[in-house]
Amino acid sequence: MKPEKIADLVEQRWPRGPVASTGQLADSGLESRLVAAAVEAGVILRLRRGAYVRRTYWGALKPWDQDRLLIMAHYESTGGFARYSHVSAAMLHRCDVWKAGTMVHVTTQYSNSRTSAGKDVRTHRLPLAPGDVASLWTPDGREILTTTIERTVLDCARILPRAQAAVIGDHALRKGASLEGMRRLLDASPVKRGSRRAADLLDVLDARSESAGETRTRLLLYSFGLTRFTPQVDIPTAEGLFRADFADDVARVAIEFDGAGKYFDYKPTGEVLVAERARETALVEAGWRVFRLRWQHLDRPGELRRRLLDFLGGPPEKQKRPWPA
Repeated sequence: MKPEKIADLVEQRWPRGPVASTGQLADSGLESRLVAAAVEAGVILRLRRGAYVRRTYWGALKPWDQDRLLIMAHYESTGGFARYSHVSAAMLHRCDVWKAGTMVHVTTQYSNSRTSAGKDVRTHRLPLAPGDVASLWTPDGREILTTTIERTVLDCARILPRAQAAVIGDHALRKGASLEGMRRLLDASPVKRGSRRAADLLDVLDARSESAGETRTRLLLYSFGLTRFTPQVDIPTAEGLFRADFADDVARVAIEFDGAGKYFDYKPTGEVLVAERARETALVEAGWRVFRLRWQHLDRPGELRRRLLDFLGGPPEKQKRPWPA
């Protein structure tokens, strides 16, 4: 059969949902020989044993959406019995996740089972109290078992570097997770491994950071000793309010993280950029200075620190105005 004919059949018969199990494909008329031919022709991709996706759909996804789809591939191929946790639960709760890997994380209180088997799966054997578990739902109404968003943040804090865990934790707070609830949950947890890391993370979370880039920027500023920068500050200008990602109103310096999402979410890019630049010009005319950084700068913290301190006129102790210890 020609690849074009295979592609037409796949598009016509693909079941509802981006990921399909072997059984779902068979029920929709895509029997095993046709599926094998479609894989060989590159029309569909095998994400794991028993789970498939159309190549055109997969290729159009952002990397983080591909990672989320790998979880759904596990869900479809194992019957939906696993309890997703850690990074996987964070993705299912639609939290921002940065560089946390593609492994599927499940938590079980039992020995290995088919719900946690596979080279693409990391199994955590941990106690789960009734208040630690939650359910999410697929678009067609099927239950997905997860940990609660609060338990998820704590689990991620135990296994991830601080910046990666903070990206998840900040977004969880923005989505309504309770910081005090997480502290109580941590105090009551019988899991001791990683408890100090989790407690330390809770001390640095801040719901005011509105993206992974802003979270990373905030942590780097703190590590540089620049602790007077406050997230999300509205500064009045002649052109209206300029909302700075970070601002020090004593030094009159604003720091802007230029992530593409902030310009694409609500209005046409050109309109947003013109208005933003007008407010920034008014801000400068009012005596403020603006330091801009982009995502790639965060991966070179030593260089960023030198540039930023040069911009500010030296380390905090050498500033003309006093900085906190």
